[in-house]
Amino acid sequence: MLGGQDQGYSNGVQLTLVSPNLRDYTNDPCIPRLARWVNTHLGALQSKTFEQQNMIATFAQGIYTPTDFSRSDLIEDDRPYAAALLVGLGYNAREGDQLRTTQLQFGIVGPAALGKQAQNGVHQLVGADKFRGWDNQLENEPVFRLIHERMRRFSSSNGAHGWGWDTIAHYGGSFGNLATYLNAGAEFRFGANLPDDFGSTPLRPAGENTAPTREPQSQYVPGAHLFVTLDTRWVFHDITLDGNTFRDSHSVDKRRGVANIGYGVALMRHRWKFALARYHGTREFDGQRETPVFGSFTISRAF
Repeated sequence: MLGGQDQGYSNGVQLTLVSPNLRDYTNDPCIPRLARWVNTHLGALQSKTFEQQNMIATFAQGIYTPTDFSRSDLIEDDRPYAAALLVGLGYNAREGDQLRTTQLQFGIVGPAALGKQAQNGVHQLVGADKFRGWDNQLENEPVFRLIHERMRRFSSSNGAHGWGWDTIAHYGGSFGNLATYLNAGAEFRFGANLPDDFGSTPLRPAGENTAPTREPQSQYVPGAHLFVTLDTRWVFHDITLDGNTFRDSHSVDKRRGVANIGYGVALMRHRWKFALARYHGTREFDGQRETPVFGSFTISRAF
Protein backbone atom coordinates (compact mmCIF):
# COMPACT_ATOMS: atom_id res chain seq x y z
CA MET A 1 0.00 0.00 0.00
CA LEU A 2 3.02 2.30 0.26
CA GLY A 3 2.90 2.45 -3.53
CA GLY A 4 -0.69 3.72 -3.67
CA GLN A 5 -2.09 0.49 -5.16
CA ASP A 6 -2.90 -2.93 -3.75
CA GLN A 7 -2.44 -5.44 -6.56
CA GLY A 8 0.37 -7.25 -8.30
CA TYR A 9 3.06 -7.49 -5.63
CA SER A 10 0.48 -6.64 -3.00
CA ASN A 11 2.52 -7.01 0.17
CA GLY A 12 5.69 -8.53 1.53
CA VAL A 13 7.60 -8.76 4.78
CA GLN A 14 11.12 -9.99 5.39
CA LEU A 15 13.35 -10.51 8.40
CA THR A 16 17.07 -10.74 7.66
CA LEU A 17 19.74 -11.71 10.16
CA VAL A 18 23.32 -10.88 9.18
CA SER A 19 26.40 -12.11 10.99
CA PRO A 20 29.51 -10.03 11.68
CA ASN A 21 32.70 -10.74 9.79
CA LEU A 22 33.47 -14.46 10.20
CA ARG A 23 36.71 -16.38 10.41
CA ASP A 24 34.99 -19.30 8.66
CA TYR A 25 31.50 -20.77 8.31
CA THR A 26 31.95 -24.03 10.25
CA ASN A 27 33.92 -23.15 13.40
CA ASP A 28 33.30 -19.48 14.15
CA PRO A 29 31.45 -19.14 17.51
CA CYS A 30 29.61 -16.02 16.24
CA ILE A 31 27.05 -18.22 14.50
CA PRO A 32 24.82 -20.87 16.14
CA ARG A 33 25.87 -24.51 16.22
CA LEU A 34 22.99 -25.54 13.94
CA ALA A 35 24.10 -22.99 11.33
CA ARG A 36 27.68 -24.25 11.54
CA TRP A 37 26.42 -27.80 10.93
CA VAL A 38 24.33 -26.69 7.93
CA ASN A 39 27.34 -24.85 6.53
CA THR A 40 29.37 -28.07 6.45
CA HIS A 41 26.90 -29.33 3.82
CA LEU A 42 26.73 -26.13 1.75
CA GLY A 43 30.39 -25.65 0.99
CA ALA A 44 29.68 -25.41 -2.75
CA LEU A 45 27.87 -22.10 -2.15
CA GLN A 46 30.72 -20.54 -0.19
CA SER A 47 33.42 -18.53 -1.93
CA LYS A 48 36.96 -19.84 -1.58
CA THR A 49 38.68 -16.46 -2.00
CA PHE A 50 37.81 -13.40 0.09
CA GLU A 51 39.14 -10.72 2.41
CA GLN A 52 36.02 -10.71 4.58
CA GLN A 53 32.93 -12.88 4.73
CA ASN A 54 29.62 -13.10 6.53
CA MET A 55 26.43 -15.15 6.57
CA ILE A 56 22.76 -14.21 6.03
CA ALA A 57 19.54 -15.89 7.18
CA THR A 58 16.20 -14.72 5.75
CA PHE A 59 12.54 -15.34 6.54
CA ALA A 60 10.07 -13.85 4.05
CA GLN A 61 6.48 -13.84 2.83
CA GLY A 62 5.29 -12.35 -0.45
CA ILE A 63 1.66 -11.87 -1.55
CA TYR A 64 0.45 -11.37 -5.15
CA THR A 65 -3.11 -10.48 -6.20
CA PRO A 66 -5.07 -9.33 -9.26
CA THR A 67 -6.51 -5.84 -9.58
CA ASP A 68 -10.21 -6.43 -8.85
CA PHE A 69 -10.54 -7.36 -5.17
CA SER A 70 -14.34 -7.70 -5.35
CA ARG A 71 -14.54 -10.69 -7.71
CA SER A 72 -14.64 -14.21 -6.28
CA ASP A 73 -14.50 -15.97 -9.66
CA LEU A 74 -11.33 -16.79 -11.58
CA ILE A 75 -10.10 -13.65 -13.37
CA GLU A 76 -8.45 -15.27 -16.38
CA ASP A 77 -6.90 -12.12 -17.87
CA ASP A 78 -5.21 -10.98 -14.64
CA ARG A 79 -2.40 -12.46 -12.59
CA PRO A 80 -3.09 -15.41 -10.27
CA TYR A 81 -3.60 -15.12 -6.55
CA ALA A 82 -0.37 -16.40 -5.01
CA ALA A 83 1.61 -16.33 -1.79
CA ALA A 84 5.13 -17.55 -1.06
CA LEU A 85 6.62 -18.34 2.35
CA LEU A 86 10.40 -18.68 2.26
CA VAL A 87 13.45 -19.25 4.41
CA GLY A 88 16.99 -18.88 3.16
CA LEU A 89 20.70 -18.92 3.86
CA GLY A 90 23.25 -16.73 2.12
CA TYR A 91 26.98 -16.15 1.99
CA ASN A 92 28.83 -12.90 1.27
CA ALA A 93 32.47 -12.72 0.23
CA ARG A 94 34.06 -9.28 0.03
CA GLU A 95 37.30 -8.25 -1.64
CA GLY A 96 37.81 -4.50 -1.42
CA ASP A 97 35.00 -2.83 -3.32
CA GLN A 98 33.69 -6.09 -4.79
CA LEU A 99 31.11 -8.43 -3.29
CA ARG A 100 29.94 -11.88 -4.28
CA THR A 101 26.75 -13.09 -2.67
CA THR A 102 25.05 -16.49 -3.01
CA GLN A 103 21.70 -17.36 -1.44
CA LEU A 104 19.64 -20.54 -1.29
CA GLN A 105 15.93 -20.00 -0.56
CA PHE A 106 13.29 -22.67 -0.15
CA GLY A 107 9.71 -22.77 1.03
CA ILE A 108 6.21 -23.18 -0.31
CA VAL A 109 3.72 -21.48 -2.63
CA GLY A 110 -0.01 -21.95 -2.11
CA PRO A 111 -2.51 -21.91 0.78
CA ALA A 112 0.16 -23.20 3.18
CA ALA A 113 2.03 -19.89 2.66
CA LEU A 114 -0.81 -18.18 4.59
CA GLY A 115 -1.19 -15.30 2.16
CA LYS A 116 -4.97 -15.12 2.56
CA GLN A 117 -4.76 -15.02 6.35
CA ALA A 118 -1.96 -12.44 6.39
CA GLN A 119 -3.66 -10.11 3.91
CA ASN A 120 -7.11 -10.42 5.52
CA GLY A 121 -5.61 -9.71 8.93
CA VAL A 122 -3.88 -6.53 7.73
CA HIS A 123 -6.96 -5.34 5.82
CA GLN A 124 -9.15 -5.92 8.85
CA LEU A 125 -6.71 -3.96 10.99
CA VAL A 126 -6.68 -0.94 8.66
CA GLY A 127 -10.36 -1.17 7.69
CA ALA A 128 -9.73 -2.02 4.00
CA ASP A 129 -11.85 -4.29 1.79
CA LYS A 130 -10.79 -7.92 1.67
CA PHE A 131 -9.83 -9.66 -1.57
CA ARG A 132 -12.51 -12.24 -2.33
CA GLY A 133 -10.79 -14.51 -4.84
CA TRP A 134 -8.31 -16.40 -2.67
CA ASP A 135 -10.09 -19.70 -3.44
CA ASN A 136 -8.47 -19.40 -6.90
CA GLN A 137 -4.89 -19.12 -5.64
CA LEU A 138 -2.08 -21.40 -6.80
CA GLU A 139 -1.99 -24.87 -5.25
CA ASN A 140 0.57 -25.89 -2.64
CA GLU A 141 3.99 -26.54 -4.19
CA PRO A 142 7.47 -26.70 -2.61
CA VAL A 143 9.72 -24.11 -4.18
CA PHE A 144 13.39 -23.16 -4.19
CA ARG A 145 15.76 -20.81 -5.91
CA LEU A 146 19.52 -20.36 -5.97
CA ILE A 147 20.57 -16.72 -6.34
CA HIS A 148 24.03 -15.42 -7.19
CA GLU A 149 25.05 -11.79 -7.68
CA ARG A 150 28.29 -9.88 -8.05
CA MET A 151 28.55 -6.22 -7.10
CA ARG A 152 31.16 -3.52 -7.60
CA ARG A 153 31.21 -0.24 -5.69
CA PHE A 154 32.67 2.96 -7.11
CA SER A 155 33.00 5.67 -4.45
CA SER A 156 34.16 9.29 -4.36
CA SER A 157 34.98 9.23 -0.65
CA ASN A 158 37.41 6.30 -0.31
CA GLY A 159 36.20 5.77 3.25
CA ALA A 160 36.38 9.42 4.31
CA HIS A 161 33.45 10.98 6.18
CA GLY A 162 31.48 13.92 4.83
CA TRP A 163 29.54 14.52 1.64
CA GLY A 164 30.06 12.09 -1.20
CA TRP A 165 28.56 9.75 -3.76
CA ASP A 166 28.92 6.16 -4.81
CA THR A 167 27.59 3.80 -7.47
CA ILE A 168 27.05 0.08 -6.94
CA ALA A 169 26.77 -1.99 -10.12
CA HIS A 170 25.38 -5.53 -9.97
CA TYR A 171 24.72 -8.52 -12.20
CA GLY A 172 23.64 -12.09 -11.57
CA GLY A 173 20.65 -14.37 -11.71
CA SER A 174 18.33 -16.87 -10.08
CA PHE A 175 17.58 -20.52 -10.82
CA GLY A 176 14.68 -22.57 -9.48
CA ASN A 177 11.00 -23.37 -9.80
CA LEU A 178 10.20 -20.22 -7.80
CA ALA A 179 11.97 -17.92 -10.27
CA THR A 180 14.61 -18.25 -12.99
CA TYR A 181 16.07 -15.08 -14.52
CA LEU A 182 19.18 -13.08 -15.36
CA ASN A 183 19.48 -9.54 -14.00
CA ALA A 184 21.72 -6.48 -14.03
CA GLY A 185 21.53 -2.91 -12.79
CA ALA A 186 23.01 -0.26 -10.54
CA GLU A 187 22.33 1.99 -7.57
CA PHE A 188 23.48 5.60 -7.18
CA ARG A 189 23.71 7.26 -3.74
CA PHE A 190 24.52 10.80 -2.66
CA GLY A 191 24.67 12.16 0.86
CA ALA A 192 26.61 12.58 4.08
CA ASN A 193 28.71 9.78 5.58
CA LEU A 194 27.75 7.05 3.13
CA PRO A 195 27.86 3.58 4.71
CA ASP A 196 30.60 1.18 3.67
CA ASP A 197 28.17 -1.34 2.16
CA PHE A 198 26.67 -2.37 -1.18
CA GLY A 199 23.27 -0.70 -1.34
CA SER A 200 20.29 0.70 0.54
CA THR A 201 17.35 -1.03 -1.18
CA PRO A 202 15.86 -4.50 -0.50
CA LEU A 203 14.11 -4.82 -3.87
CA ARG A 204 16.28 -7.68 -5.10
CA PRO A 205 16.71 -10.92 -3.12
CA ALA A 206 20.45 -10.21 -3.06
CA GLY A 207 19.98 -6.51 -2.34
CA GLU A 208 18.90 -6.62 1.29
CA ASN A 209 22.11 -7.99 2.80
CA THR A 210 24.87 -6.08 4.54
CA ALA A 211 28.45 -6.86 3.61
CA PRO A 212 31.30 -6.86 6.14
CA THR A 213 32.59 -3.31 6.64
CA ARG A 214 36.28 -2.55 6.36
CA GLU A 215 35.96 -0.01 9.21
CA PRO A 216 34.01 -1.75 12.02
CA GLN A 217 32.61 1.49 13.48
CA SER A 218 31.89 3.28 10.22
CA GLN A 219 28.27 2.14 10.16
CA TYR A 220 27.68 3.91 13.52
CA VAL A 221 28.51 7.39 12.17
CA PRO A 222 25.29 9.45 11.73
CA GLY A 223 24.46 10.15 8.11
CA ALA A 224 21.79 10.41 5.46
CA HIS A 225 21.63 9.94 1.73
CA LEU A 226 19.35 9.82 -1.30
CA PHE A 227 19.44 6.86 -3.66
CA VAL A 228 18.21 5.83 -7.09
CA THR A 229 18.30 2.18 -8.17
CA LEU A 230 17.63 0.30 -11.40
CA ASP A 231 17.30 -3.44 -11.96
CA THR A 232 16.55 -5.14 -15.29
CA ARG A 233 15.64 -8.81 -15.73
CA TRP A 234 15.25 -11.36 -18.48
CA VAL A 235 12.74 -13.78 -16.98
CA PHE A 236 12.60 -17.45 -17.98
CA HIS A 237 10.20 -18.57 -15.25
CA ASP A 238 8.13 -16.96 -12.48
CA ILE A 239 5.74 -19.26 -10.65
CA THR A 240 3.53 -16.34 -9.57
CA LEU A 241 2.80 -15.69 -13.27
CA ASP A 242 3.40 -19.08 -14.93
CA GLY A 243 1.36 -21.00 -12.35
CA ASN A 244 2.10 -24.32 -10.67
CA THR A 245 4.88 -26.43 -12.14
CA PHE A 246 3.44 -29.92 -11.75
CA ARG A 247 -0.33 -29.37 -12.08
CA ASP A 248 -2.78 -27.24 -14.03
CA SER A 249 -3.42 -23.82 -12.54
CA HIS A 250 -4.21 -20.26 -13.48
CA SER A 251 -1.43 -18.51 -15.41
CA VAL A 252 -0.83 -15.50 -17.65
CA ASP A 253 1.53 -14.77 -20.54
CA LYS A 254 4.48 -13.13 -18.83
CA ARG A 255 6.83 -10.66 -20.49
CA ARG A 256 10.43 -11.75 -20.67
CA GLY A 257 12.07 -8.36 -20.29
CA VAL A 258 11.10 -6.34 -17.20
CA ALA A 259 12.66 -3.53 -15.20
CA ASN A 260 12.20 -1.68 -11.92
CA ILE A 261 13.43 1.77 -10.95
CA GLY A 262 13.36 2.93 -7.34
CA TYR A 263 14.24 6.04 -5.39
CA GLY A 264 14.28 6.94 -1.74
CA VAL A 265 16.09 8.22 1.31
CA ALA A 266 18.09 6.48 4.03
CA LEU A 267 18.98 7.74 7.51
CA MET A 268 21.68 6.28 9.78
CA ARG A 269 21.91 7.07 13.47
CA HIS A 270 23.97 5.14 16.03
CA ARG A 271 23.39 1.44 15.21
CA TRP A 272 20.12 2.05 13.34
CA LYS A 273 19.44 2.50 9.64
CA PHE A 274 16.04 3.48 8.17
CA ALA A 275 15.28 3.47 4.44
CA LEU A 276 12.08 4.54 2.68
CA ALA A 277 11.76 3.78 -1.03
CA ARG A 278 9.24 3.82 -3.87
CA TYR A 279 9.49 1.60 -6.96
CA HIS A 280 8.02 1.77 -10.47
CA GLY A 281 8.09 -1.27 -12.72
CA THR A 282 7.33 -2.16 -16.31
CA ARG A 283 4.35 -4.40 -17.07
CA GLU A 284 5.06 -8.03 -16.17
CA PHE A 285 2.49 -9.82 -18.37
CA ASP A 286 0.37 -9.21 -21.45
CA GLY A 287 -2.84 -7.36 -20.68
CA GLN A 288 -1.68 -5.95 -17.34
CA ARG A 289 -3.82 -2.87 -16.76
CA GLU A 290 -1.46 -0.72 -14.70
CA THR A 291 2.28 -0.55 -14.36
CA PRO A 292 3.43 -1.82 -10.94
CA VAL A 293 4.08 0.72 -8.20
CA PHE A 294 5.02 -0.25 -4.66
CA GLY A 295 6.98 1.01 -1.69
CA SER A 296 9.24 -0.37 1.00
CA PHE A 297 10.24 0.64 4.49
CA THR A 298 13.35 -0.97 5.94
CA ILE A 299 14.63 -0.91 9.51
CA SER A 300 18.00 -2.42 10.35
CA ARG A 301 20.15 -2.49 13.47
CA ALA A 302 23.77 -3.47 13.93
CA PHE A 303 24.56 -5.56 17.02
